[in-house]
Amino acid sequence: MDSSVAAALLQEQGYEVVGVTMRLLPESEPQTASRPCCLTQDVEDAQGVCQRLGLPHYVLDYHAQFQTLVTDHSLNQYMEGLTPNPCLRCNQELKFRLLLDRALALGFDYLATGHYARIGYQDGSYHLLRGRDALKDQSYFLFTLGQDQLRHLLFPMGEYAKAQVRALARERELGIAEKKESQDICFASGDYRAFLSQHREPVSGEIVNSEGQVLGRHPGIAYYTIGQRRGLGLASPRPRYVVGLVPQRQQVVVGEEAELYAQGLEAGSVSW
Repeated sequence: MDSSVAAALLQEQGYEVVGVTMRLLPESEPQTASRPCCLTQDVEDAQGVCQRLGLPHYVLDYHAQFQTLVTDHSLNQYMEGLTPNPCLRCNQELKFRLLLDRALALGFDYLATGHYARIGYQDGSYHLLRGRDALKDQSYFLFTLGQDQLRHLLFPMGEYAKAQVRALARERELGIAEKKESQDICFASGDYRAFLSQHREPVSGEIVNSEGQVLGRHPGIAYYTIGQRRGLGLASPRPRYVVGLVPQRQQVVVGEEAELYAQGLEAGSVSW
């Protein structure tokens, strides 16, 4: 819905707009209602919007790249005891690298999306800014964008709240004003753990406390994330949380709430 309204607004502002949908899953992939996005229905919805607006529409098949750069990367991170962000990875590698490069190579000036973020320009530099709607801001998804990318991007939704965007879609009779938001992992239908077990083989190990005392066993560190409370399978008078994952020993470390807090962190993939 957001990208559809973005297309309509840019068309009204005088831009020559072309609609593009990335096909991220094979057409043979099961089309289940539990899958949050990337369905054939989504492609058809985009085609319908472009027809209403009188815009050309193209579908680009990126399912092989999505499998390698997003799905496999995310599954590998789970296996290493990390909690990936597939949407951030998809934005970084597919939308704002492969798709943007393709658009520029075809002679387009800009790639516009429905992200709730803004782009400012001051003192000779482009700046990534938060969306006006603090509840929907998506600028954190876009932290890897640099000057060469920002100069060719448009984020029309950054000036609006979600309720306003739905109203704009209704006013323009785009047919997608009530479309649900996708907030789950796009490549997994339902619980990611079931998807993970189909494509990887997690190794079982010990559940220990911070002193190293063995409290139980787990089916694989890939099924756990820091801060998790439910599904530990441990009897305790006080709530226990996952406070650490040790891939080298295949251990899940649990503790009380106070053990979740820290005074520092280790950060990677920093983009200034």
